[in-house]
Amino acid sequence: MSVSNPRALAAQALSGIVRDGVSLRAAFATFSTKLSDARDRALLSALLHAGARWWLRFAAALEGLLERPLHERESQVHALLVLGLVQLEILHLPEYAAVAATVEATRDLRRPAFAGLVNALLRRWLRERSARNAALDADPAARSAHPRWLIESITADWPADVEAILAANNAQAPLWLRVNQRRVTRSELAARFAAADIASDAPAALPQALVLARSLDVTSLPGYAEGLFSVQDGAAQFAAALLDVRDGMHVLDACAAPGGKAAHILEGADMALVALDRDPQRLPRMHENFARLGLHAEVRAGDAGDPPSWWDGRHFERILLDAPCSATGIIRRQPDVKLHRRASDIAALAGGQERLLESLWPLLAPGGRIVYATCALLAAENSVCVAGFLARHADAAAQPVPIGWRTAGAGAQNLPGEGGMDGFFYAIVEKRT
Repeated sequence: MSVSNPRALAAQALSGIVRDGVSLRAAFATFSTKLSDARDRALLSALLHAGARWWLRFAAALEGLLERPLHERESQVHALLVLGLVQLEILHLPEYAAVAATVEATRDLRRPAFAGLVNALLRRWLRERSARNAALDADPAARSAHPRWLIESITADWPADVEAILAANNAQAPLWLRVNQRRVTRSELAARFAAADIASDAPAALPQALVLARSLDVTSLPGYAEGLFSVQDGAAQFAAALLDVRDGMHVLDACAAPGGKAAHILEGADMALVALDRDPQRLPRMHENFARLGLHAEVRAGDAGDPPSWWDGRHFERILLDAPCSATGIIRRQPDVKLHRRASDIAALAGGQERLLESLWPLLAPGGRIVYATCALLAAENSVCVAGFLARHADAAAQPVPIGWRTAGAGAQNLPGEGGMDGFFYAIVEKRT
């Protein structure tokens, strides 16, 4: 079906995200190609992010508005109704225009028979919105648009910070950039941005970081094609400094794709870096990123948990393990995490993280260090995982994480939104000589 209506496309994409487990990033990449106008693509992005972020609230709202549930085959109409409520309550689009355009989208979805239902439900919502919003707010899951299991898990690990975390997860994240110090200084790039009427801030704690006042298409920013910067949240930018790489070292980025942290390491020192990822399909993206930035690494496909399949026997003095995790610290950037992650995933992820640490430890040279990182909030993946590893290895010693974050066992944790950054965990483990 050929559709060029951004609301109809958003309904198709959101249905795939919710029903089929498609990632928001992949859905936008697919459906945005159907739109030639940059404003329509921006609307599609806004609808998808807000729709995924607030799905659990407005899907609950529809349960009270519909006399009987829609048939499963009408998942796109269901998504369109959620998006109608999102336009009214979250994006605050003009009421008449939002309702009329959403009704019109039913025809582009080839569901004209539902036009009357969509119109009636959205208008009923407008008449009853105060009472219905109050009813939704009475339920923590609907109020925060978070799954109940995640609220309970956050409450168990961060009882004093629950509301702040939930609110931060539902806020739009700022756009962080990392300046490629091999090609330009931060002040020079900031000046180029200012000349193009693009405001930016330079946080003191991160010498290569710039934060833009508003989100923009990064590929259109001055210096992007020249490789003067990369997109990278401030929390992730601490990894290179914590790794403490020096010239001449042999370094492994064990779960490297798409290569952001590996590039940061390469920008700061002259060393031999192996950028490893288990998915061969992700390697071309790393090659492209390194080429744009003027960097070189040995890019390999391989499972960090199975070193005999790729390791050449030469020990590493530094290893970065940015472990696959629940991504519960970056929900504000990837709101579909709330829809795709399950409580049962956490134990499996923690087991995988332990396996990676155990498998990589023999590859570390005596006196070397592993920096263990996740973009997760839950202790099972972070402090508990590291504590178990330290207990099993007498030759492992945890080092302080000197970045001013809150202490979390042997590591340090940033919660979502703190310092304007993502939720992130770091631990530094050195091998005794």
